Amino acid sequence: MAREILETKRKALKINLDPAIYGTFAEIGAGQEVARNFFTAGAASGTVAKTMSAYDMVFSNSIYGEESSGRYVSKSRLNKMLDHEFELLSERLTGSEYTGRTFFAFADTVTTLNFSKTNDPHGWLGIRFQISPGGEPNDIVFHVRLLDSDSGLQQNVLGILGVNLVYAAFYHNKDMQTMIESLVDNLSVGSVEIDLISVSGAIFGDVNDRLVNLYLIAKGFSGAAIFDKEANARQAKDVLYKKDIMILRTKYKQKSAPNFDLFNKAVEQFKRTQGVRDENLIVLIEVLMANLLDEDAEIHSEDLESFARRAEELCATGNHVIVSDFTRNNKLANYLSRCKPNSVGISTNIANLKRIFDSKSFSGNYTDELLAYISDLFSKNVKLYAYPYLDKKNNQIITTRNMPVSEEAKPLFDFLIRNGYIADIEDYDTKDVKTV
Repeated sequence: MAREILETKRKALKINLDPAIYGTFAEIGAGQEVARNFFTAGAASGTVAKTMSAYDMVFSNSIYGEESSGRYVSKSRLNKMLDHEFELLSERLTGSEYTGRTFFAFADTVTTLNFSKTNDPHGWLGIRFQISPGGEPNDIVFHVRLLDSDSGLQQNVLGILGVNLVYAAFYHNKDMQTMIESLVDNLSVGSVEIDLISVSGAIFGDVNDRLVNLYLIAKGFSGAAIFDKEANARQAKDVLYKKDIMILRTKYKQKSAPNFDLFNKAVEQFKRTQGVRDENLIVLIEVLMANLLDEDAEIHSEDLESFARRAEELCATGNHVIVSDFTRNNKLANYLSRCKPNSVGISTNIANLKRIFDSKSFSGNYTDELLAYISDLFSKNVKLYAYPYLDKKNNQIITTRNMPVSEEAKPLFDFLIRNGYIADIEDYDTKDVKTV
């Protein structure tokens, strides 16, 4: 049965008319867009204890404390806002008139598009809420990228996201999938990307954060999820900003195990040729979800659980893990470029490289598509490190030196090889070379 999706104003009004729900809205960076929706819906006095915006950094720091990182659109800032505002509710609203109230503190810290349109609009939104009067609080926190090309539209999106979050916290907290899906209710496709969600508290005691973030990919809300060495979901820029990144691409349920011996050779070659310091190196193992999404329009919970287990296993090797739906290297490069890395190395099988330079692998105008692909990929400071495979039919090891290349692509291929954009993995042991 299809879920009824209420309009934003009806959601806000339903919350306002619920006598148990009462709390604070604290918003920094894009106006009081969320609070405004509750005021215009009517009966806001039943919900709103306080609204505030602390735009000036001096005022903001005096209320919430300074940020050692200097970044105010951050998860750290959001958590400080939630801590402060929820504590005030508990301290000050103690009279008999508040008996039976379930308190909440909503907060967001956001940057929308600047006048010159040179920034990356994004933000953190969160809510701390009780599900019973006097009960222990629960948290929902998520990061968004605002994709509209107009700051006014982005502010409108932010207001809708906030209402959706408050509504989801109180009315969908026992159904994680519905809770996630409802965050984009009444928003047009392409207006927002949700690339990380974190939940905590007793009501979410059985929730696996890895599954939650993989569900974002399955629903098309995000292209990727990143997990650190402890298998915790992280926001990409927090992990990858100004780092040197080396990636091994693997597929879900691929026929052969990842070739870590050759990948380790690629990492060492990347460090040597790009002058990478160990302390600035991030090694990412990618698990590609796209082939699963192509196979089955409906993603089942057991599939996501399998991905979550695989991510945990790979994190246990001491590496970061990225799960994505990027079928081609240039899509991955575009995603990583948002984090402004120093350099990126992608380890790929020669068999995959062979398909790129084979005119039969492209539809339409091959040369136009190839040029667009190559420009998209290598303009992002990316190098490809190709590991060989064994052509069992001819008992021959295939490298860039003997790889078949379509005639019309050969000059471009030679240019990329000669200028170091594509390199063979060196010093490999033939016993490590596998068939594909």
